[in-house]
Parts: sequence; C-alpha cells; structure tokens
Amino acid sequence: MISIILGLIGLSIVVIFHEFGHFVFARLAGIEVETFSVGWGPSILSHKGKKTEWKLCAFPIGGYCKLKGEEGFQAALDQNLQYIPSEKGSFFSASPLKRIFIASAGPLFSVLFAAFIFILAVSIGTTIVTAPNRIILSSEIGSTLQGEMPNPADIAGLKTGDEIISIDGKPIRDYSDLQEIIATNPGKTMSVEVLRNGETHSLLITPRLDPNSGVGVIGVYAWIDPIIESVQEKSPAAIADLHPGDMIIEANGKIILNTIDLMQVFNNANGSVSLKVKRGNQTLSMVIVAKSLEETGLRFEGILRTEKAKSLPEAISMGVEETLSTLSLEIKSIGLLFRGVNVFKAISGPARLTYLIGTAASEQIKAEGLAGLVPILDFLAFISIGLAIMNLLPLPALDGGRILIYFIELIRRRPINAKSLYRYQFIGAASILLLFLVATMSDIFFFLGK
Repeated sequence: MISIILGLIGLSIVVIFHEFGHFVFARLAGIEVETFSVGWGPSILSHKGKKTEWKLCAFPIGGYCKLKGEEGFQAALDQNLQYIPSEKGSFFSASPLKRIFIASAGPLFSVLFAAFIFILAVSIGTTIVTAPNRIILSSEIGSTLQGEMPNPADIAGLKTGDEIISIDGKPIRDYSDLQEIIATNPGKTMSVEVLRNGETHSLLITPRLDPNSGVGVIGVYAWIDPIIESVQEKSPAAIADLHPGDMIIEANGKIILNTIDLMQVFNNANGSVSLKVKRGNQTLSMVIVAKSLEETGLRFEGILRTEKAKSLPEAISMGVEETLSTLSLEIKSIGLLFRGVNVFKAISGPARLTYLIGTAASEQIKAEGLAGLVPILDFLAFISIGLAIMNLLPLPALDGGRILIYFIELIRRRPINAKSLYRYQFIGAASILLLFLVATMSDIFFFLGK
C-alpha cells in the first residue's frame, strides 16, 4: 500500500506540474482558467477563487487544467456554426500565436521541472549501490539475445572476467556506467578498452536493440562476488544460519565464483542447496531451502559510488547538461519504437509507472533513508521529460497536435472550420484511446509476468 501511495504521489506531481504550465501561460495570455484539478473523478475538496475553481478529486492520478471556451467546437456543432464562437477571456478568443504558447507551456514546464529535479539531486549528492565494471558473458550460461547467436559481446571478443575500462574514450567506473552507455547506443559501433589478466585490450562492439525493452544490449551480466552483505530476518538464509560477511565458495558441489554461478545452482536444484561457506578462518557447511536465489533473503555486496554534493553553479551546469542528455536519449527512444520494438513490453502505462516509482521509492527509503530519494528524483525527472516529448508528438488531442492546428491557423490567417476541427479531435481521441489500450495491455503483461 505504501508503494502504491508513493507511486501515485510521484506520478501526480509530474502531471500536475505539466498542467500548471498551461495554467500559468493561459493566465499570462488573458485566458480564464475555470478549473485546476489535482486528480480526476468526484471532487473531495474544492475552493472557488476569483476566476478559478481549485479541486482535489477522488482518483489521485495526475490532474487537469480546464480553460474557458475549450469545448467551444461542440457548441459550434450544436448551433451549426462554421467557426467556433469566442467570448472575452475564452481560449478561442486568443490569437493562434497565444494558443501555441499555451499548448507549448505544459511540455516546457515538464522539462523545467526535470531540470530543477536534476539540479536538486546534484546539489544533495548521493551514494548509490552498483556492481563492479567486471562482466560475465551471458552466452556462457546459455542466455542469448532473442535466440540469436552469437551475442554482441561474443562477436567483440569479450571474455568472462574482463573489466571494462572505457567505451569510446569515456571512463567506465562501474556496471551502471556500462549499462547506461550500452542501453543508449543500439546499432552504434564503439571502441572498448578492457583489462584482462593485467593487460589492456582494444575491441569494437555494436550493441543490439532489444525489442522487449527498446534499449541496446550486448549480452553480459555484472560480476558480483558471492559475499553476503545482508540476510533478511526469518528468511531461508537466516534459518540456515548464514551471516553478513560470509563468502559462499561451493554450492551442490560446484565451485562458486560469482552470484550468477550461485543463481544457476538454485535454478537447477530441487528446492534445497548444500552450501560451503567461508566465515573468517572457518569453512562451514549448511543447507538452505529455497526454490530460487531471490527467495533466499540474501543480498550480496555491491560497490558504493558516492556523488558528492556540488555547489550551486556546478549543480546548475550539471543539471542542465543532464536534462539535455535525457532529452536526446528519450527522443532517440521514440525513434526506436519504429524499429521492430515490441510495444507491449517497451511502453509503460500509468499502472506500471505507479508500481515502479512506488516500489523503488519504498525500497530506497528503507535501505538508505531520505538519502535514497535522490535516485527516485532522477527517475521522476526522466518521466517528466518523457511526458513532455510524448505530448509534443503531432497527434490530435495532444499538445503537439494542437500546436500544429494553431500553426496552420496562423499561416492561413483564419480559423479552421468547426466540423474539420471536430473530425481532427475525434481522430485524436481515437489515437489516444488506442495508445492507452496498448499501454494498459503492456501493464497487464508486465504484472502477469511478475
């Protein structure tokens, strides 16, 4: 329940700030805002201001900003008018240029909100848990990308145990750095520097597009030493008397070098695994009853990466740079949807976004307290930029579709026929409904697969 509440709060903040952009620019343009609502459905609380009714509604998913006269085309149809009627303070009384500014304000505020979050996150600083830059080839444990052999990592000549030093000259500090650069560059051939047995090797690698996630992949896992960091209370691991600091060296007779080795043993076992564990100078034997490594209650040692808090000028510079980088990444991701990506798995709907935000937030806070909020802030910024980009697509009923219509009016110097606008809006509503259905199906497949 806490995860759901946190997820709804996070997603609603992103949407409300987007709608607040429309509100601000509408007021600046002299357009009356009839309603500004947090949430949808029946009103729980409301306050009637001088020109705007402020509402808190029952379903806390986002919100909306209702401008005076927005539904004017329906009145034109009912009265068989050629053009949409306008009155002082109504949306369609404004010039096409002002309407373009109002429609653009939502995406603009979404980007500004993301920039603010990135700047705030850099100002706070954080410590994240990640894995070393050492890799394991997925092909060595029978895992290939979409059934294709060989994987990009195999083609490049990478080997299990390699440490990735740099890609295209960019230093790779840890596995998070590796994931980021690989995920954002599918199809691009890049130079890789690896450390192998004390020697440096130069290779070329081309990440392959994963149609299920829409990101680049090469077919590797992170190498994590089988040293226990924590044991969940009353878990199978706790019952087996495993302790933090223990190193698992053998499982069901197989030598264990990393957590992937251990995962394979559990996957092939029949519900129980015999372990040999090194604890200080002792080697202990024990049996743990669990169907998978995830069920054991074990957490293994990663590495800590500390990002120190930056001064305000540094934070602004880095926050703006991160905003522009994320914009570029998400625009590129939109293009990938037309390159054979499985949209039912690559697109997230509101249910999955709520789950992901809430789960990540509750786990981060539980593990690291308030300091754990920084990665969640970054995630919200990423979603906010995604909202801006999606809304700028030139589809009817989206901000981008409205901007297109108003731009046509600006060029033609006369309004568009009400019936033509109605058809355009109808197509837009159908498009949004289709997108919503796809996102909902994607969410259903996601939760069924959990």
